[in-house]
Amino acid sequence: MRDFNEHTITQAVVDRFAETPDPRLKAILTSLVRHLHDFVRDVDLSFEEWQAGIAFLTRTGQLCDQHRQEFILLSDTLGVSMLVDAINHRMPEGATETTVLGPFYVAEAPERPNGADIAGPLEGTPLLVTGSVASADGRALAGATVDVWHADDDGSYDVQQLDALGGLAGRAQFRTDAEGRFHFWTVMPAWYPIPADGPVGEMLNATSRHPNRPAHVHFMIAAPGHETLITHVFAADSPWLDSDAVFGVKTSLIAEFAEHPAGRAPDGRAMERPFRHLTYDFGLKAA
Repeated sequence: MRDFNEHTITQAVVDRFAETPDPRLKAILTSLVRHLHDFVRDVDLSFEEWQAGIAFLTRTGQLCDQHRQEFILLSDTLGVSMLVDAINHRMPEGATETTVLGPFYVAEAPERPNGADIAGPLEGTPLLVTGSVASADGRALAGATVDVWHADDDGSYDVQQLDALGGLAGRAQFRTDAEGRFHFWTVMPAWYPIPADGPVGEMLNATSRHPNRPAHVHFMIAAPGHETLITHVFAADSPWLDSDAVFGVKTSLIAEFAEHPAGRAPDGRAMERPFRHLTYDFGLKAA
C-alpha cells in the first residue's frame, strides 16, 4: 500500500505492528500511534511546530545524566508521573499513599545506623525524623530498608551542588529495628523550584506556570513480601501545597514538622538550639 494521506496513514502504521510477538508491546504501540496521530490531526500541527517539538525532546534528552533526569521532570510537570502512579498503586486501607519519585533519586545512597545525622555540610534548622514501617495490617516490619533524601534549607539537592558539598548529603539508607522503627537527624528542607534552566522550565514559562514544590522529605521503603513504597511527607506549614508543580501532594502525606525549643529531643539528644520534629508511620501493601 502506498500514497498515504492524513486519513489513511494511521491504519497503515498500525498494520506494520501486526506481527509483533509480544502482545503487550503490540497493544502499547498501536494505542500510541492512534493517539499520537489523533493529536496531530486535532491541533492541525504545522511543520514548524513539529520541528520545535523534535528540538524540545532532543534538548530534554541531552540534559539527562546520572544526576539529572529531565524526562522524568517533563513527565512530572505534565501529570503523567502521577497518573501512572495512581493507576499502579491502588492502595488498601492501612497502606501509605504513593507519589512521584522525582528526578533526584540516587541509588547508591550510603547506609547509616539509626540515629545518624545525614546533613553533612548542609546548614539549616536541625530536623529529627522518627517513624515506623508496618504491613497494611499493622504488623511491624523489622529490617525494612528506608531510603531518604531531601533538599537543603535553600531548596537545593546535593546532586545539584556536588562540587561545593564534596559529595552526597541529606540522603541515606536505614534499616528498621525489631519493632519496625527508624530515626535520624538532618536539616529542615525548604520549598523549592524544580530545575527551570532547561526545556521543562521553558515550557513552564511559556504557559505562565510556576515551578515550585512544597517542602518535603522523600522516602523509598522496601521490605520482603511487600510492594516498594515511593512517597513524600510534606510540611504542613509550607507554601505551594495546593499548586505543586508536579501534582504530587496528597492530604494524607501532609504532616506537622513540629517546632521545639532548645532542650532534650525525643531521642534523648541534647539540643542547644531550636529544632523541628517529623514523625510518621508508614504502611506497606503486601505484594
